[in-house]
Amino acid sequence: MKIAVCVKQVPDSWAEKKLNASTKLIDRESVDAVLNDLDEYAVESALQIVEANGGAEAGHSVTLISMGPERATEALRKGLSMGADDAVLVSDGALAGSDALATSLILAKVIQRINPDLILCGTESTDARMSVIPSMLSERLELPQLSFAGEVNVSADQVSIKRVTDEGVDSMSSPMPVIVSVIEKINEPRYPSFKGIMAAKKKTIEVLSLADLGVSASEVGGSGAWSLVNDFNEQAARSAGVKVMDEGAGGNALSEFLAEKRLA
Repeated sequence: MKIAVCVKQVPDSWAEKKLNASTKLIDRESVDAVLNDLDEYAVESALQIVEANGGAEAGHSVTLISMGPERATEALRKGLSMGADDAVLVSDGALAGSDALATSLILAKVIQRINPDLILCGTESTDARMSVIPSMLSERLELPQLSFAGEVNVSADQVSIKRVTDEGVDSMSSPMPVIVSVIEKINEPRYPSFKGIMAAKKKTIEVLSLADLGVSASEVGGSGAWSLVNDFNEQAARSAGVKVMDEGAGGNALSEFLAEKRLA
């Protein structure tokens, strides 16, 4: 069984994110870049499935797939240090400014190239928060999708999940190949060990261009995007709060403030 996990390098969740004034895209150069937090749960799920079914000795493997600049190899090394076997990165200057449609096209091309039995995704990326890539892959590849999995089990050629929704938990299943998106409550991603970090340095990351996938530059990037940012404004700085010095009448001052704001 071959498992593919779609991952993305994103700006650190704790960093202050800004748009670049000239490109109107997220400024990714001025902040630290990390493996998308929500994708780590998908990587961990893949590793657990492999371990539960006999591991590499039984012919099972985990391949990471990503699209991004050359520095995205850093995020892939994180996934490899967790235990994934190899990775594929699509990196091409023409990809800058790609929207979700273009991203799903590229990921779908790689998936077709490596032909996995199971495709795992996180629910969304922390930079865009769109949560549409798994569904777009399902449409492009004409494969079934099991979404928002809080539990994944694999037996023979069948995948079953517990789908977590606001209304409750549903049991769903599908034959492979299938696309599964997992939620953050499904597991606790492992920390890479020193041995894993050292081993990751020797693992293969195949770097592909648009030409390798047979994709035209006009289909991706800003020229192929269905959505563009025309203009934006910086968020106004927050004004200083009201400080009440309690010299015996603090309660009255607070009451007056709440009344003025129509909160009392």
